[in-house]
Amino acid sequence: MWAFAGLLSALFLGIYDIFKKTSLNGNAVLPVLFLSTLTSTAIFLPIVIGSFVSPESFSAIGLYSPILTFTQHIQVFLKSSIVVSSWILAFFAMKHLPVTIFSPIRATGPFWTLIGALLIFHEKLNFMQWCGVLITLLFFYFFSTTGKKEGIEFRRNKWIWFIVAATLLGAVSGLYDKFIIARIDRIAVQAWFSFYQVVILFPVLAILWFPGRKNTTPFRWRWSIPAIGIMLVTADFLYFYALSCEGSMISIISALRRVSVLVTFSFGAFFLGEVNLKQKGIYLLGILVGTFLMTLGSA
Repeated sequence: MWAFAGLLSALFLGIYDIFKKTSLNGNAVLPVLFLSTLTSTAIFLPIVIGSFVSPESFSAIGLYSPILTFTQHIQVFLKSSIVVSSWILAFFAMKHLPVTIFSPIRATGPFWTLIGALLIFHEKLNFMQWCGVLITLLFFYFFSTTGKKEGIEFRRNKWIWFIVAATLLGAVSGLYDKFIIARIDRIAVQAWFSFYQVVILFPVLAILWFPGRKNTTPFRWRWSIPAIGIMLVTADFLYFYALSCEGSMISIISALRRVSVLVTFSFGAFFLGEVNLKQKGIYLLGILVGTFLMTLGSA
């Protein structure tokens, strides 16, 4: 069940990436990030207030957010800080890179999460899961090599380094999720995580973007911006549910989540006219095979 939830989360994560790319094309990065995050907070505000006013009602529908201790708030704030740092780097990289290059590099995150899970949580994979993870990561690596054919030199392109750094931070966040979900209610984590994102991003927006906004890419409102927040809330809800299931493994869930690249790739192929699609399509087939083995081994 947790593996299926991870796959469903990947679907919404892919749609989330599509709305990001649509919102960022020719647009200012920081206000897009801030407003999409504000949407996520707006979704959870009624849940937090309702859980305080009528805990029985929200508990009955599975959306109860318990009151957190000071230490728990610090732990959630730390998660928000890690994720916001990753997002800022990823949003800038997505704006300047083809989506069929950005997404596969972003998808190498499961490799780093897997290494961390094995070292920190001592997770053990069965033979089929190992085959699935290794096949998936191998084809993710092949995907990342296609950039040279599109004139993108990985070592000299700063946006490549932005997405690499964002991916490493994302892996750290994934490992931290396994730790935090075991100690704090998942609804409370997602609700306060969304709130603290706004707290962190507001001064970043006010200090780094607002004073010099007339000298940079102008901000343009698009309806795809709030859709970013809606899709992310849905993807994360399923993700945290998967993590909270007994026997779930962060190494597998992280790899399954990155199958979102299939959705994003399809969008880039059919609507953005990106190139080298035949070779990338072969690599996608490899990813599908690896994902099938991981899911089958988790059943």
